Amino acid sequence: MRYFQIIWDDDDDPDGNVQHIAQHGLTVEDVEHVLENPEDETTLRRSDRPCFFGYTPAGEYIIIIFEIADDDTIYPITAYEVPEL
Repeated sequence: MRYFQIIWDDDDDPDGNVQHIAQHGLTVEDVEHVLENPEDETTLRRSDRPCFFGYTPAGEYIIIIFEIADDDTIYPITAYEVPEL
């Protein structure tokens, strides 16, 4: 499923999703690229949250864990590099 809107917190919100992904060395652009070009998707067993896997423009393989806000909007919770399966 494609999502047309992505909810991003303010860049300077220390508890927001932009700062959280930045702590993992990623940018909003990295995450949006993977959301537009996912390689795989699944649901996490522990939290039952959906997630996408894919490659950033720099070639890093990452996971994006998110919540679905409505039929076309998501809220990325976190994203970080993972080993390729």
